[in-house]
Amino acid sequence: YEGYIARQLRQAAQFRLNENKPFPENIDYDTIHSISNESREKLKLVRPTSLGQAARISGITPADLAVLMIYLKKKAASSHVPRRT
Repeated sequence: YEGYIARQLRQAAQFRLNENKPFPENIDYDTIHSISNESREKLKLVRPTSLGQAARISGITPADLAVLMIYLKKKAASSHVPRRT
């Protein structure tokens, strides 16, 4: 179980670091295919403003939160790509 526990501890630490990370206002949950349909519907209904708020929605799984963290990182990275001139 040691490897599993270590992974869970890393995920929990990563979540704490990103808990207050804001969601884009125009986030389209239908384009995030790796989250469950139930979570997608709840996220669209509640429209959380941060990862921490999304985590407190009943039915949102840790796996869905991990997918959302990855989505936010990719979104942030793509918005900081310098343009070629």
